[in-house]
Amino acid sequence: MERINISVDKRILKVRNLKVVFHTDDGIIRAVNGITFSLEKGETLGIVGESGSGKTVTALSILRILPQPQGKITAGEINFHGVDLLTLKESEMRKIRGRRISMVFQEPASALNPVLTVGEQISETVRAHFKVSRGESMERAIQVLREVGFPSPEKGIHSYPHQLSGGMKQRAMIAIALSCNPEILIADEPTTALDVTIQAQIMELLWRLREKMGMSMILITHDLGLVAENCHRVIIMYAGRIMEMAPVSLIFSNPLHPYTKGLLQSMPSMDEGRTIKPISGMVPDPRRPIPGCPFHDRCPNFIDICCQREPDLVEVEKDHFVACLNI
Repeated sequence: MERINISVDKRILKVRNLKVVFHTDDGIIRAVNGITFSLEKGETLGIVGESGSGKTVTALSILRILPQPQGKITAGEINFHGVDLLTLKESEMRKIRGRRISMVFQEPASALNPVLTVGEQISETVRAHFKVSRGESMERAIQVLREVGFPSPEKGIHSYPHQLSGGMKQRAMIAIALSCNPEILIADEPTTALDVTIQAQIMELLWRLREKMGMSMILITHDLGLVAENCHRVIIMYAGRIMEMAPVSLIFSNPLHPYTKGLLQSMPSMDEGRTIKPISGMVPDPRRPIPGCPFHDRCPNFIDICCQREPDLVEVEKDHFVACLNI
C-alpha cells in the first residue's frame, strides 16, 4: 500500500493530550491518559490494542458521546478543521455528528433501532442534517443501500433489523453512517462476530467507499491482519496510552516497542516452525494505575527506571514514534 505523503494542511483532525476518566462505584478509571495523534485527509488510521486499552473511548470522545454521567473528558483538544470540538455547544456538535464525522458501531444488532425499518433509520439521519422531504430522504436511503451492496434496496428499505443477517445488519449500519457523505468515518471493530468471508467483504466495501468518497477513516480493531491490509498508519494503544505510532509498513518491518513485538509474535502465522508466543501477564487494573510505564510488569526489556518514570512518545525516526525507555 502506498503511503500518503504527510503535510500539515492535510491533517483534518488533531487530537492533543486527550484524557478521559470514568467515575464508577469502584473508583475512577483512567480510560485514556494523554494521547496525541492526527488524521490526514484520505487516510485510514488504525488503532490497535487489547480490550480496555482505550480504543473505543477515544472514538466516543471525538464524537462527544461518552456514557453519561460517568464519562468525562478532563483534558486535551480535539481539533477538527481548526475548531476544538470540546468547546462547541451540544447544538453545534449535533451538526457535525453524523454529518461530517460518522461512526459504525461495534454491535450493529444493538446499535440499530429494532422498531424502525432500515429505510426509516437512514431517512431519519438524512432529514436531521438536510432540508429534504421524506420522499427525497427515502430515495437517498435506496441509493446508499445500493452503494453498500444491499440486495434489492427498493425492498431492503422496508426491512427491520431482526430480518437481516449479521452481514446485512453491518451493511445497514454503514449505509446510515455514510448517508450524509461524512469527511471522517470511524469504524469500531466493524467485522466483529462476522465469518471470515463476510469480514473480507465488509473491509473491501469500506476501502472502496473511502476511496470513492475521499473520506478519512479511523479503523479500531484488535486484528493486526486487518491493519496490514487496510491502513496507512497505525497506533498501538495499551492501558490508555499510545505505545507506538508509525506507517503500517514500519510497524510490521521494524517494530520497536516490546508490546508491539509481543502483539506481532502472538499473531497466527503460515510460516513453518514459527510458534505463537502470547504476551505474559495481565493488563493493569485501570482503577489502580501502576507507576512508570504501564507495560513494565509484562515487558521482557524491563529495567529499573521503567517502574519509576512514564516514557514520553518520541519520534525515533521519520514518522515513527515510540514510548519506551529501553529501546
